[in-house]
Amino acid sequence: MRSNIVEAIEALRNGEPVLIFDSEDRESEVDMVFYAGKISVDKIYILRTHAGGLICYATSYRIARVLGIPFQQEIIIKWGNELAKLIKIPKYGEPPAFALWVNHIDVKTGISDSDKALTIIKLHEVVENAWKNNIEYAKGMFYREFMAPGHVPILISRGLARRRGHTELSIALARLAGLPPSVVFAEMLDKGTSLSLKKAIEYANENAIPLVKGEDIITLYKRGLINDI
Repeated sequence: MRSNIVEAIEALRNGEPVLIFDSEDRESEVDMVFYAGKISVDKIYILRTHAGGLICYATSYRIARVLGIPFQQEIIIKWGNELAKLIKIPKYGEPPAFALWVNHIDVKTGISDSDKALTIIKLHEVVENAWKNNIEYAKGMFYREFMAPGHVPILISRGLARRRGHTELSIALARLAGLPPSVVFAEMLDKGTSLSLKKAIEYANENAIPLVKGEDIITLYKRGLINDI
């Protein structure tokens, strides 16, 4: 298994894909991850055709709070009716990371590779500005240039102290690479099921893509080498 963290860091910085396996005790799934600051139409196409799962954008808890973006669960609870009965914990034992689904205002329908790339490029611009403490500019851009609902789900990392899914692992890896908390990922799928770790390793080796185990990222987090919030 290509599990070298250094390789993964360099890949993210260079706009190349990284594969992350969470753990056998959780979803036992592999996601393909890109740094959103280097996303393009071609990379969205790779996520759609080589990974196949839902293409998601993720950022950190702190940035989401600065921008005023809540978890979807919070929106449902605040609505205060029978919809709250839908709030449940998934089988893997942790609350979902989903927040809003958005489109940039300049997209046509929002679903094409080029539309999703545009939405994600602009989301990254918002997050990067918030990360640089250009808060008012970032908030103004977000509320002026985006619409909801849309076709790109925003996921929020709850931090590895609270949750250890692909959202948290990918944001932690981005922070380890010295990048803003801004990533795009999709689950690797097979026919009828998630892609097995064995097949993911084969794919990684055939395409020279680093595959990182979640436990390796968590070990670095426990050593105090990653601040993923």
